[in-house]
Amino acid sequence: MTRRRVVLVLLLLIGACVPWAAHAQKSPVILATTTSTQDSGLLDVLVPLFEKQTGYSVKTIAVGTGQSLALAGRGEADVALCHAPSLEKKYVAEGKLHDRRIVMYNDFVIIGPAADPARIKGMKAAKAMKAIATTGSRFVSRGDNSGTNILEKALWKLAGVEPKGEWYIESGQGMGATLGIADDRNAYTLTDRGTYLAFQKRVRLPILVEGDRPLLNIYSVLEVNPANGPRVNAAGGKAFADFMVAPETQRVIKTFGVEKFGQPLFVPVAGMDEAAVGEKK
Repeated sequence: MTRRRVVLVLLLLIGACVPWAAHAQKSPVILATTTSTQDSGLLDVLVPLFEKQTGYSVKTIAVGTGQSLALAGRGEADVALCHAPSLEKKYVAEGKLHDRRIVMYNDFVIIGPAADPARIKGMKAAKAMKAIATTGSRFVSRGDNSGTNILEKALWKLAGVEPKGEWYIESGQGMGATLGIADDRNAYTLTDRGTYLAFQKRVRLPILVEGDRPLLNIYSVLEVNPANGPRVNAAGGKAFADFMVAPETQRVIKTFGVEKFGQPLFVPVAGMDEAAVGEKK
C-alpha cells in the first residue's frame, strides 16, 4: 500500500510539472528578412547569439523585402529585418508595423562583365543604367519586389528607362542566386556589397559602379502589430528588435566580415539620424 502511494504521489508531481514546463517554454520568434542578411552569413552569427541570450528560438524566413513586409503585415511573422525604407514607412503609416529602428547599412554596387560593353565604369548609377539599356547589354534583375528590386526600379525611373526586351532578364530569386545567374550570363546586375563580398569567390564579375548616394542600403528592424493576427509573438519580436540595436550586437556587426573578407560587410548605425547615414565626415 505504501509503495502504491509513493507511485501515486510521483505521478501527481509529474502531472503538475508537465503543464508548468510547457508554459515556461518560450514561443519561437519568426523573423521575416531579406535574402541578403542570410546570404551574407550575418544571421548565422547573430541568431545563435540572440537565442543564447534570451532563450528564444528563431525561425527565419529569408525572402525579398516586399514579401517579408507582407508576411509581417498579415501576422505571419513576429519581427522584420528589411532594407526598403520607403516601403517600410508605408507599413508603419498603415499601422501594421511599428517602432521602425535603423540597424546598419552598406551600399549597392553595379557589377558586370570585365569587358564592360556598356562602358559604365565610374559612371553615376542612373546614367549607368541608361547606358546598359541603350546598348542592349544583358542585365539580370531579381524581379521579386525585394529591397534590391525596389531600388533597381527607382534607378530605371531616374534613367528614364522602362526595361524590357531580350537583354532584360528577371530571375525571380534571391540575391545569391541572382549573382550566380548574372555570372553565368556574363551580365550586369545590381547587388548589395555584403552579398557580393560573400560570393566573390564564385562570381567573376567586377564592381563597375559604386559610391553614388542613391546606392545607399539602409537596414531597419520593425516590430509587428499584435492586431495583425492571433499568433503574433509580440514579446519575442520586441526582444529580437531590441537585440539588433543593442550595443553588444552593434559591435558584432561592426567587425562581421573583417576576418574573412578584409573589410566589414555592414556598418552599424543604431540610434543615428537616418538622414545622416552614409555621409562622409
